Amino acid sequence: MNLKTLSLGFVLASFMLSGCSSITMLRTKEMRAVGDDVIAKNDSAYKALSAENAALRAELDSVKAQLDASAVAQKRLQAEVTVLSNRMSEETVRRDTRQEEIIYRLDLLLGKSDKILAKKVVVNNGVASAVMEPDANAEKMVEAETMFNAAHSDYHRGEYKLAYNGFKQVYELVKKGEMAEGALYWMSLCLMEANQPAKAKTLLTNLVDSNPNGMKACAGMYKLASIYGNECNLDRKKQYLQMILSNNTCASTPELEQAAISLQEMLDFKSSDGRSATEICREQMR
Repeated sequence: MNLKTLSLGFVLASFMLSGCSSITMLRTKEMRAVGDDVIAKNDSAYKALSAENAALRAELDSVKAQLDASAVAQKRLQAEVTVLSNRMSEETVRRDTRQEEIIYRLDLLLGKSDKILAKKVVVNNGVASAVMEPDANAEKMVEAETMFNAAHSDYHRGEYKLAYNGFKQVYELVKKGEMAEGALYWMSLCLMEANQPAKAKTLLTNLVDSNPNGMKACAGMYKLASIYGNECNLDRKKQYLQMILSNNTCASTPELEQAAISLQEMLDFKSSDGRSATEICREQMR
């Protein structure tokens, strides 16, 4: 092989190597360009997804804030409804009590209108004339009524001890009759307000037992049913509710309807776990 041939081979080899290097560089540039384009597209997609995610998060936060505000508003509404309900209940009690007091005072006025002054016949020179003289019993009733009204006012002002003493004085003054019954009944209410249900129960029991057809018998029996219910003595509660329903005196009283509803609720009671109403009541008291 001569020198000319070797030179030619070297030139050809150099040309080939130079061509391959150029092709490799071109392909590398193309790959880099493709990679940069993919990265740019990925960056654009990521930014778009991030923006969309941020918008969704903001919307979720807004919805959550609205739900929280709605829950707060609902709680406030429930609280306002409860307050209004309690006020209506208290006002109903005051109205009923005031109505009872008015009826009671009217009965007293009508009953004693012919007792304030008693006729005494005096014969003078053969002529009979009627002379009016005070009736001691009527004066006592007037005094008792004044004390009763004062004690009643004390009760509604929350002065339960003072009211109790006033009603007690009324009872000791008259001893028997409708005013005495009323005094015993209100004395028991004062004791209940003073958290002395045992003493209240004793007074109410005496009231009901001594005069089961009296003016305050039906109210007294319903109060006894409530006290025994609070003590989880449901048998005794049921007994007094049945007494109200079977007492003709209670036929036109609000206690009759209340007793019927309470007794029906007791009869309809069924627990999901088989426990009795008494067991559930005692567990709630713990």
